[in-house]
Amino acid sequence: MTGGSAILKSGATLAVIAAICTSLVAATYHLTADRIVANDKALLEQSLHPALSDLFYDSDVSESRLILAPPHGLPGSDEALIYRVYADNEPVAALFVVTARDGFSGSIRILLGVDIDGLVTGVRILKHRETPGLGDKIESSRSDWVHQFPGRSIGEPVVTEWAIRGDGGQFDQLTGASVTPRAVIKAMRDTLLYFNANREEIFAAAATEDGA
Repeated sequence: MTGGSAILKSGATLAVIAAICTSLVAATYHLTADRIVANDKALLEQSLHPALSDLFYDSDVSESRLILAPPHGLPGSDEALIYRVYADNEPVAALFVVTARDGFSGSIRILLGVDIDGLVTGVRILKHRETPGLGDKIESSRSDWVHQFPGRSIGEPVVTEWAIRGDGGQFDQLTGASVTPRAVIKAMRDTLLYFNANREEIFAAAATEDGA
C-alpha cells in the first residue's frame, strides 16, 4: 500500500469513528434530555415550596412564570420573577423573586410568597454576600429571623411599621446588623405594595397566556 493510500484509509477510518461518536453523543442527549429537564424542574419546585408554608395548591409552580424586565415597579434593577400558584385552577398565591439593592455587602436576592389575600406565606434568601455570623443570619439555615413574617401583610402591620424595631417598626433586627434586615424588610414591603396594586393584572396575565 502506498503512503497516499494509507493516509486516505486512516482518514476514512477516523471519519467513521468520528461519525459513530457523534451519533452516540446525540443518542445519549436525546435519551437524557427529558430526564435533565425533569430534574431541573423538580429542583426548582423544591426551592420554591418553602415560601408557600402549608398553603394548599395543585399546580406546577414553575409552569406559570412571569419574567419582568426593568423597570417593573418591584424592588431591584434586574429582572423580577413572578410564579403564579393555583388550586383547582383558581389563583391562591404568587411567589416573587426580587432584589434588595441596599444590603450591607451588596444586593440580596429574595423569594417572597404572598397568598391571594396579601398575606406573606414565607420568605427565603436566595443569594447574598452578607457578613458571616452577622448579616448572613437572614438565611433560614442560620437563624429563625425570616420566620417572623408569615401571616403578616400590608395593614398588619401598617405600611409605616414595616421596618426594624430600631427604626420604629414591628420587626426584629439582627444582633450587630441593622443594614441587612432593613434592606430585606423594605424589599418585602415594596413587593407587598406591588402585589396589592397589581393583583388582578398578575393573574390576568396567566389567563391570557393560557388562552393564547
